[in-house]
Amino acid sequence: MLAFLGSLGLAPKPGAGTNDWGLSTAALAVIDEALTHSSAGRRVNHEHLEFLGDAVLRLAASLFLQQDHPSFSVGRQAALRAQLVSDRWLAELGQRCNIEQVWVLGAMAAGDAAGRATVRAEISEALIGALYLAWGDPASGRGELSPVLQWLTPHWRSSVNAYLANPERDNWKSALQEWSQAQGLGLPHYRCQELSTRHGDPERFGCEVRAGDRCGIGRGPSRRAAEQAAAAAALAAIRQQSS
Repeated sequence: MLAFLGSLGLAPKPGAGTNDWGLSTAALAVIDEALTHSSAGRRVNHEHLEFLGDAVLRLAASLFLQQDHPSFSVGRQAALRAQLVSDRWLAELGQRCNIEQVWVLGAMAAGDAAGRATVRAEISEALIGALYLAWGDPASGRGELSPVLQWLTPHWRSSVNAYLANPERDNWKSALQEWSQAQGLGLPHYRCQELSTRHGDPERFGCEVRAGDRCGIGRGPSRRAAEQAAAAAALAAIRQQSS
């Protein structure tokens, strides 16, 4: 457990000894709780800490953006924050941090490869809530944001840099809408259908989007993913025709 916390880039609580993280038994129990998925069938599991982690994550992301990008407008900060607190971002965080090495899952969840990203996101968010309490006072519920910011800030900086370098990445629908409206074509029209009923099929849904006489076709595991893929295809075609 302590080795895993160290791998996240965390530092012991202030006042802890050289070989002591300064975490009480109750604090360590909170972290164990976060890493125990509800699928394991245990009475104490990640769900309450995931609920707390959702609020802590948004607060921490807001503080990060205010500190690192104070000149950005509120609208731009809000758009960036939406990226930094998304389930997709949390799932990627869990993968980068090898959270699978320390989590506890039930047999069905462990065997569900298609749902693995969702579990990563859930456990990562629960761990955020647990760190907030563990570095504070779990008994009273008083929290401490410093370990959350210490863990997430390097990952957020990397993500913000990538997003600013390519604002359309992972938001192709918004980019297509802006292009369409700038051309006086109104909103793009999406038409989706379910192509497969198999759970976990990466091409379960198909989608066609039209913006005037331009169109794009995409597939994905969800309607939203298929729409994004279709919008990306439409934009690629538009740029190819313009070049």
